Amino acid sequence: MKLLGISGSLRESSYNTGLLTTASTLLPADVTLTIASLREIPLYDGDIDNEPQPSAVVLLKEQIAQADGVIIATPEYNYSYSGVLKNAIDWASRGATRPFTDKPVAVIGASPGNFGAVRAQTDLRRLMSAVSGAVLPRPELLVSNVHNKINEEGIITDEATLKVYRTLLTNFIEYINHSNLKRGS
Repeated sequence: MKLLGISGSLRESSYNTGLLTTASTLLPADVTLTIASLREIPLYDGDIDNEPQPSAVVLLKEQIAQADGVIIATPEYNYSYSGVLKNAIDWASRGATRPFTDKPVAVIGASPGNFGAVRAQTDLRRLMSAVSGAVLPRPELLVSNVHNKINEEGIITDEATLKVYRTLLTNFIEYINHSNLKRGS
């Protein structure tokens, strides 16, 4: 099984990219996780939204299409997800190819604050629904005070958080398998 991770943060030592890296350490051996880069995606502009779309957009859309499921890790900026993440989803939802349609998606998030990006995750779930993504309903992974729950490499070390994360990943794999059966693949 192939999963794609998308971090809504461009920061080198992003807590949310660390969440995705942590997933790589928790997944079964037959499941791979590739982390996409949003760094080169231009700001959405209808004047350049032509076929072919910009190469960074084409790459992201191909990565989403080829993945069995997508894990999106969102920070919380001003009570919502980041502009970088919204921009990437806007690009992915335009043009002839719309790879989020019926794609299993898990939404997770981390924050140095007390709420674990709960508002960003709520907004992102609504957005993913609008672009026809099939969002895993539960469990939610809301990592609050993340700076106290990671090691020097940004990997989650807090056992209570890891327990929820393992459950989420197990449920997500089952959700993907169930979605594939429904689609007949």
